Amino acid sequence: MIHRSFAKHFYIMLIPGLLWLIFFNLYPMYGVITAFKEFNPGVGLWKSPWVGLENFKYMFELDDSKIIFRNTVVIAFAKMIGNLIVPLVFALMLNEVKNRLFTRTVQTVVYLPHFLSWVIVGGMMLDIFSYSGPVNQVLESLGVEPVLFFANENAFPALVVGSDIWKEFGFNAIIYFAALTSINPEMYEAAAIDGASQWKRLTKITIPSILPVAALLATLSLGNILNAGFDQIFTMYNPSVYSTGDIVDTWVYRAGLIDFQYGLASAVGLLKSVVGLVLITISYVLAYRFANYRIF
Repeated sequence: MIHRSFAKHFYIMLIPGLLWLIFFNLYPMYGVITAFKEFNPGVGLWKSPWVGLENFKYMFELDDSKIIFRNTVVIAFAKMIGNLIVPLVFALMLNEVKNRLFTRTVQTVVYLPHFLSWVIVGGMMLDIFSYSGPVNQVLESLGVEPVLFFANENAFPALVVGSDIWKEFGFNAIIYFAALTSINPEMYEAAAIDGASQWKRLTKITIPSILPVAALLATLSLGNILNAGFDQIFTMYNPSVYSTGDIVDTWVYRAGLIDFQYGLASAVGLLKSVVGLVLITISYVLAYRFANYRIF
């Protein structure tokens, strides 16, 4: 037990973090009242007239609101599934390789893209899939007409999801590698003595041992179902793909900072935050119930 004379020093150490939390997270929260006002920058936030729930009513009347929420859920859900399955499969495949130098080298290489910003990755994607880029050059060599990938509303979501999986799967696989190292090697030895093949050991020992980790990650990712990735999409999208690529965050950015519809943009953002809070709460309840995971 920590003596009381030492405990005060720990509380003093908390002060910088608490100040940061208050000034950058709690203090700006008063700005949510913008969603209930017809904000006029000339008179300020407090003197702007109240409109109650008018911004929310107008939001639900817009066709754009249905499109952006649909796009957000579809893209975020596809990312969630891809970022669960691909790292899991990659970790299982690499775990079967016995050359440790090779596995460590591959691990290092594949998680490096995680540290690249979306500005860099987005520029790479735009160059690779441009009309005169290497992908279209290969298609031309096969007798296929070049495709404007980033002007194709059907191809754009796949590019978004695929680039996100490519960027993050190596880093996400670290959790599975950690789970694999916790498996008792004696289980594999006993199975080998009993004549179990490598496939049997994989399906009867390895996969069941890391399924709880996969279930936990799937449950916790539920809270991010409305976070489809503003940085990524903002660097890659354009007006021709708004119908399938525009998400809540990019729409709020345009409506609030470009079209000056501050109240409407705040209403959409507030609704997203409330739904996100509910989903995060549900995800932690499910994580505790099915994986015995808790943060408090």
